[in-house]
Amino acid sequence: MDHIGKIRLASLRASQKVVFFISKRRNEDLVALQGLLEAGTVTPVVERAYPLRETAHAFRYLGEGHARGKLVVTV
Repeated sequence: MDHIGKIRLASLRASQKVVFFISKRRNEDLVALQGLLEAGTVTPVVERAYPLRETAHAFRYLGEGHARGKLVVTV
């Protein structure tokens, strides 16, 4: 919660709006998302891929607020 509070306070001076939400996972939504991804309609922004052995580094990078896209851990 501390991190969310800091992000929210920082956003007050920024030009971008920050919104937090909690979603429920439903199978029909995941199937619809799968279709959009397979069709190329939605493209995820992947910033970096980390091998499994570097997961701690990936979390550290994410926690420092550097990530601008998704971080992927490959197994």
